[in-house]
Amino acid sequence: MKIPSTKAEGSGVSSAPLPGPAPRPESESESESDPVPDPRPESDPVPGADPRRWLVLAVASTAQFLAVLDLIAVNIAFPAIGADFRSASTAGLSWVLNAYTIVLAALLVPAGRLADETGRRRSFLLGMALFGLASVGCGAAPDLGWLIAARVVQGVAAAVVVPTSLSLVLPAFAPREQATAVGVWTAVSAVAASSGPVVGGLLAALDWRWIFLINAPVVLGAVVAGLRLLPRAEPVRADQAAEPVRADQAAEPVRAENAGTEPVRTPAVRRLDPLGTLLVLVTTGSLTTACVQAPEWGYAAPATLAFLGVGVVAGALCAAHVRRHPDPVVDPALFRTRGFTTAALGLLSYFLAYSAILLAATWMFSGVWGYSTRRAGLAVAPWPLTVLVVSALSGRIVRALGERRGAVLGAVAFTAAPLWWLVAAGPSGDGSHYAAGFLPGLVLAGIGAGLYQPVMFAAAGLLPARRLSVGSGVLMMSRQGGTALGVAALVVVTGGARQPGLGELRAGWVFAAVAAAVAALAGAVFRTADDKAARRH
Repeated sequence: MKIPSTKAEGSGVSSAPLPGPAPRPESESESESDPVPDPRPESDPVPGADPRRWLVLAVASTAQFLAVLDLIAVNIAFPAIGADFRSASTAGLSWVLNAYTIVLAALLVPAGRLADETGRRRSFLLGMALFGLASVGCGAAPDLGWLIAARVVQGVAAAVVVPTSLSLVLPAFAPREQATAVGVWTAVSAVAASSGPVVGGLLAALDWRWIFLINAPVVLGAVVAGLRLLPRAEPVRADQAAEPVRADQAAEPVRAENAGTEPVRTPAVRRLDPLGTLLVLVTTGSLTTACVQAPEWGYAAPATLAFLGVGVVAGALCAAHVRRHPDPVVDPALFRTRGFTTAALGLLSYFLAYSAILLAATWMFSGVWGYSTRRAGLAVAPWPLTVLVVSALSGRIVRALGERRGAVLGAVAFTAAPLWWLVAAGPSGDGSHYAAGFLPGLVLAGIGAGLYQPVMFAAAGLLPARRLSVGSGVLMMSRQGGTALGVAALVVVTGGARQPGLGELRAGWVFAAVAAAVAALAGAVFRTADDKAARRH
């Protein structure tokens, strides 16, 4: 893993390299080896790390928390929103959630690329400010159309801050701390997702508008802190990075200072890729819309099939385009790094299982066991609490076991959760049955999330510094795509029932276990060494 040096923003003078791993010698083996124990105490200063790194992590995690919370908490407010907008149909109300989900998924990669080009700090702060303004717009919405439009703007802002937050965190930490840092970052996401129903229920009991308005002071605090704490590093462009020129990239000769000296060739400035960006938007937007709307439209409905068809065709065109463009929105060279590609596929499979497990647990509590919304939220709370504990220890665990073994252990624990419910969960919802039949599975799921996600999301750090944000966007798109597909697949597996019974949920747990097992397989072949071919690009 190597992060090149950057230039200070607004100047032409090279600054010190971004904090990160030292360049790996070419003679180093490409295969993963067990880490060498670090003799220094944990309290010692860490060389190569930003002294304000934990504050940077806190600011970035705030953005992650808000983006995920607003994705989940709004579900609980649907009845209250419908009561305010009585003329709105159920299908219309569903777009309060779907507009945010679809826009967020579609823009993650283009927004990451834009952040790499224009500056991650600038993009993050502008995205946070836009998120706050959109939240106020949601809270003040006079009608449903206004609310949906404001949710679209929220989705745009979230697509900017989510990948940028990770790309700001990774360079601030030395390699030995990155697993812990990303563990905290992912734990915040897990807590936001799992606490969404509880927070949404409490705020909706006052007024559903508070779900959005409460974001404003949090965003203001994050922006003020970000202005003081976030590094002012200029984006590393292709004409600035000390990387070899791609064969298909234009270059301009530079006059040699001394006679007889070989002329030096410098890469041209990176070019935008509007067609590629459009194809990425159409592909991800169409496929996400098909997955999100299929339960309502029908899986064989013309609209569903039409969006699937458009997404597949656009995806094929996008794949052909990025191979020909000299500087595409998603460079195929990203996927020549084996660890990064494995992480993207592993996260896709993991979130297929994650979203299915979370939704199935909600159905189990509220449907089969008849829990209230608030009680159901409290019942699932051991999951995020376990994630918090395990994430705090993930750095030490990963250093002791190695990244590959840590990821496999996490995925195996996650696979064990739905298998436990298959064996132990029953139709009775009394306290004793919850403690013996469901709670152990929630703890196993928390252990899995706390170990697997930090390793896989940290794979963005395997990429060159100038591709950190777009690489983070690809990993986030795996998360969003897996989440949407997982929910859609669970609906299919459970027979499309609005409130599945225990028998249907058992089929859903089998699906989740299979998806989690695929994530474990991805962890087993995961490698952190940079591929030589990828480093050349």
